[in-house]
Amino acid sequence: MIFISNSISLNDIDVEISAIRAQGAGGQNVNKVSSAIHLRFDIHASSLSDINKQRLLESKDSRITKEGVLIIKAQQFRTQERNKIDAFERLQSFIIQATYVNKTRKPTKPSRNAKRKRVDQKTQRGKTKALRGKVDF
Repeated sequence: MIFISNSISLNDIDVEISAIRAQGAGGQNVNKVSSAIHLRFDIHASSLSDINKQRLLESKDSRITKEGVLIIKAQQFRTQERNKIDAFERLQSFIIQATYVNKTRKPTKPSRNAKRKRVDQKTQRGKTKALRGKVDF
């Protein structure tokens, strides 16, 4: 089991991991060691609820293919283990961000006391500014 949050968890079979060779500069190590990780997460076939699947698919992320597969490529670190941890952390943050629901705002009105304080502050500020005028001798 892969725990995303208190209420969301994934089965191990929902995530497919493969090791590939990393791109870019790195000398001999980059050419012979498969340290980069490709993490593939099929949203349609996952064990998430239908609501969460829909939210993930509606997020306009370029890492999601037309078939509904999220592909995360982790190659930032030198070791395969650290790249695997990084890929899982990025998957976790993506799922949490896509499934987060904002609280609905309850419209409120300012209290009578708050209105009175605001008006009092405005009149006090006006009096202060009025005292800045020219002084007649």
